Amino acid sequence: MSGTASRSAAQPAAETTRRLIAQGTLTVRGQITEASNAVLFGTVEHEGIVLPCVYKPVAGERPLWDFPDGSLAQREVAAYEVSRATGWDLIPATVLRDGPYGTGMCQAWVGEPPDAPETGSAEGAGGDDSEDGTPQDGGQQGGAEEDGSGTGPAPLLALVGEQEPGEGWKAVGFADVGGGRTALLVHADDPALRRLAVLDAVINNGDRKGGHLLPRPDGTLYAIDHGVTFHVDDKLRTLLWGWAGEELTGEAVEALRTLSGELAVGAELAARLAELLTDAEVEAVRGRVEALLSSGAHPLPSGDWPAIPWPPV
Repeated sequence: MSGTASRSAAQPAAETTRRLIAQGTLTVRGQITEASNAVLFGTVEHEGIVLPCVYKPVAGERPLWDFPDGSLAQREVAAYEVSRATGWDLIPATVLRDGPYGTGMCQAWVGEPPDAPETGSAEGAGGDDSEDGTPQDGGQQGGAEEDGSGTGPAPLLALVGEQEPGEGWKAVGFADVGGGRTALLVHADDPALRRLAVLDAVINNGDRKGGHLLPRPDGTLYAIDHGVTFHVDDKLRTLLWGWAGEELTGEAVEALRTLSGELAVGAELAARLAELLTDAEVEAVRGRVEALLSSGAHPLPSGDWPAIPWPPV
């Protein structure tokens, strides 16, 4: 990679970063393999600043039977716009832009970029969403960065051989670990994860897996891979069920009230989502926000759709 990233643009969700990936010259450096859709690693350069990024061209997407309208790239950008409106900035800066292989999603890379990605074109390249909407191992952005102490961020997910989660953990459910044995899947009782659980309920995330969670040493959290979102039917599949049925935090209620205003007809967020989603999908977002505010609680699994994605990581 030529050049270095500016410190002022280092935060993947910062406004400066968003402008850079939208306006910079996009160069594909390689291909991240082992999935069905095109995921390309690259850099964007603007006014002497170079940033690593992920580029997912629409031309490299395989259609999903239950998402016939728009593109996965548009849904990823819509998820970022909603996250941005909450003020939580849980998703790295993401834009829809032109690139070497046509229009696609471009997102700031989180963590250390790959040292030697395989090269290749968008045609036949790997990606993060399979035909059934299930991301594959590999093709993920960089994970948690080391904090210099040799320990790094605390884990967010675990399998434990107990019937109940320990202190600081929330139970998701029992998972088959082979040999006729099961273990309790738990996630951290973490404020950032709880915000993400609310965001996923709003965007109707159909595939929140452990590999999509990128913790950072400063306690912040970024989440990636939001192509399977915004369906009009309830398709929420997530590992973050630990707060199901619990009362929403005051912070979450305030964020949802802000979203409600931003989603009003004619508001900026509503206008932006109208460019990325169908009218029915935008209306469904409004409905989910109002339902959360009305119930005052984290949603429960519907029972009509598998509640936990597979594989969970």
